Amino acid sequence: MSRQSDIYQRVRQNPKFTELVTRRGRLGALLSFIVLGSYYAFVMLVAFAPDVLRIPLHQGGMLTIGVPIGAALIIGSWLLTGYYVSKANKDFDRISHELVKEVS
Repeated sequence: MSRQSDIYQRVRQNPKFTELVTRRGRLGALLSFIVLGSYYAFVMLVAFAPDVLRIPLHQGGMLTIGVPIGAALIIGSWLLTGYYVSKANKDFDRISHELVKEVS
């Protein structure tokens, strides 16, 4: 067996690799569900209750409630992306470095 395939085998058998894959997958799935669910809810609101989004922010105003809701969806997606990047840089990279040290 080659040295490279031996290293891959040790990585796959290491409990830290399993922890890393599990934690990263769960966080990614959760954040994806939140973002996709939010956008889906917004589209359903547009499709089935458009009058809700036509409500003006203040009496006599031209800006409707739909604009800040749409902006909040976009900003929320950015914030969740930032949270994932922060978590990846802090926790997932630490686990990756520990894993590399253990199998090298």
